[in-house]
Formats: sequence, structure tokens, C-alpha cells
Amino acid sequence: MNTNKNVDKLFELRNTILTRYDNLSKRLQQVARYILDNSNNVAMETATSIAEKLKIPPSTLIRFANEFGFSGFNELKQIFRQHYIESTSSYTERARLLRSTHEGIPEDPEEILKISSTVNIQALNQLQSNISNEQLLSAINLLKNAENIYIIGVRRSFSLAIYTNYALRHLGLKSHLIDGLGGMYKEEFNLCTKKDVLISISYASYAEEVLDIIDYGVTVGIKQICITDSQVSPLVAFSDVNFIIKEALLNGFKSQIASMSLIQTLIISLALDIAKTDVT
Repeated sequence: MNTNKNVDKLFELRNTILTRYDNLSKRLQQVARYILDNSNNVAMETATSIAEKLKIPPSTLIRFANEFGFSGFNELKQIFRQHYIESTSSYTERARLLRSTHEGIPEDPEEILKISSTVNIQALNQLQSNISNEQLLSAINLLKNAENIYIIGVRRSFSLAIYTNYALRHLGLKSHLIDGLGGMYKEEFNLCTKKDVLISISYASYAEEVLDIIDYGVTVGIKQICITDSQVSPLVAFSDVNFIIKEALLNGFKSQIASMSLIQTLIISLALDIAKTDVT
């Protein structure tokens, strides 16, 4: 029952290795170069095969892991392995990888439902702790005063973007889904102005299409709201309001429950705000 902390752990580990690289022995530098340049190999190969490739004793890999606070090389490998499984686009292949690399994973549907419910409750509790009223009010203020609202989310985030567009239109707001039909992502966005707002939704590994739209929005000066998974996400850098969501993770499959809960919170709050304005 893991929440999605693996991306942060992998980023931190790679950054720590780079920072300390010059102070490592030549042997450990050799291991560091291999780990930084061959993430997928580290995830799937055995310590013995990696040692043979590098022509070093397996104990060097253990020493390297100890140097960075791990009890052994297998513990270090687990960070790369989990990231590799999560980034595999084929769900069937992801399940095969899980079967080959994990023991005791739940397979009975009823057990999967129980665990899924538990980890999603944990993610929702974390959402409450991580999102402040000030963030919500800032986002609502931007949306209600926007002349147009543009929304982009691709691949796994596409369903969230579709719902956001659907809900905003039911509020009578000028909402536009950037769906890239015919590859025309920028063309769907090139009429935006400073009076508009962009909502971008993307999680690691971050979609290039979303990053391109964000960059274009920066040149225009459009206000930006992002929904993402890390403070070091490239979506955060240029956002006026950012929501960091830690979705539940079960057997390599990420949930969308927390993200949907946030979006529905914004929609309901926005609806009440608009209704209050209409009454007055």
C-alpha cells in the first residue's frame, strides 16, 4: 500500500548522487555513472549482472548503496524498479512486471478492492492536509474572473481535463479543452490573452504537450493553475496557483480519486460563489 512518493525519491537520489559525485572514489564514481545513465537496467538487472558488466566485485555495489544510506543494493534498486513499473504504458505489461518482481501481491478482486479503498482514503486524508483554503480561494478567484478558461491534460490526465471542461461549461463559463485534435495543440491555444486562465494537469513523467502549452502561456502572460504531483514538477515553476496531489498507488497503478476530489471541490465552490454573486 504505497502512495506516490517514488518519483520524489528517485529525483532526490539522482540529485544526491550528482551532488556528491566528485567526492566519491573512482570505483564508486564508476557505479554512479552506470546508475545515472542506465535507470532501466538498474531496475531489472541483478546486482551480479551489473557487477559483471562493470567488472567490479558485487561488494562494491553494496558499498555504493551504503554510501547513500541504503542497507543494501537491492533496497536502492527498488526505487528504480518501482519507477520503471509505473512508467510502463501497457497495463498488461505492468502487471507482468509486478508478477515477476514482487511476491505476495494481492490478486483476488475483493482483496484488491479493500486495499484500493484503504490507500485512496489515505490519499484523500493527505489531500486535506496539503491543500490550503488560500490556494482554493486563489484558484476560484482566477477562474471566476477569467474571460476564457483553457484546460489541458493528456494520456492519464485526459479524463480529468474532460471532466473539468464539462463541469465549467455547466457553470456557464467559457471553457475550452485543448485536446490536440489533428496535433493542433498550440493552434487551439493561440488566441489566449492575459485575461484568460490555463489549467494544466500532468504527473510524472510530465507530458511534453502540456509543457509546450505552459511555455506558450508564459510568453502571453496568461494566469496559470496547475495540478501535479511534486514541488519540483516543471508545471509548478510558472503557475500562479499549484496543487500538489499525492495519488494512491496500488500494484503500480495510480488512482485519480484525490485529483477528482480537488477538481470537484473547485467546481462546487465556484458554483456557490457565482450563485451568491447572482443573488446580490
